[in-house]
Amino acid sequence: MLSVVDLMEARTLAPELAVYLLAAIGRGASFLVGAVPGGAGKTTVMGALLNFTAPARALAAVPDLESIGRFRQSTLSHCLIAHEIGPGHHYAYLWGAALRSYFKLAALGHQLAANLHADTLEDARGQICGQNGVSEEAFRKMNLLLFLQVAGGWPTRRRIVSVWESDGSDPHREIYGEDLFNARNGRLADAAACARADRMLRQVRRANIRTIEEVRECLVKHWDL
Repeated sequence: MLSVVDLMEARTLAPELAVYLLAAIGRGASFLVGAVPGGAGKTTVMGALLNFTAPARALAAVPDLESIGRFRQSTLSHCLIAHEIGPGHHYAYLWGAALRSYFKLAALGHQLAANLHADTLEDARGQICGQNGVSEEAFRKMNLLLFLQVAGGWPTRRRIVSVWESDGSDPHREIYGEDLFNARNGRLADAAACARADRMLRQVRRANIRTIEEVRECLVKHWDL
């Protein structure tokens, strides 16, 4: 697994965006990583961003309706991971009734993290709400939608080209894209939280570490969100 340090060095993740994502995800924002082609790096980006979840929030995959039902009864807040939003029999692939139940977990205080074969807000909404019947209200509780683009040539370059944000009530708005970065006016993390997140990431860079395990350990040690 690659870490956020690897992603920033590869220019997949802009440093200023990393600061905002740490502030937002660290405070409980649910997030989805989307890209159309297989192998675009959705799981890699999701795995790196899971380092940004609060230390007190346990991670768990939700493979099926039965497991989702157990978390509906849980008194502890988790970050619940869908490896893929899509049909199929692979582990933690959610579709149909299972996906509708999964999205309802956000209203119970759980944080969600998922991948999807989509590269626009409209495509994501079409699959999640249109094809699966997830309500618009539940869709908005997937607070951050990040879309990857893969550029050809050698070496292949993968980068986050668009980020959409919702506070869970209002429709998603684009806060990051071509010539656009409005995260300082974001609804999920204020300027003070972003400043603290920036200090945390500076600690990671000063420590001269790289692996996903080392990055997580350093963030937890200096946690201030």
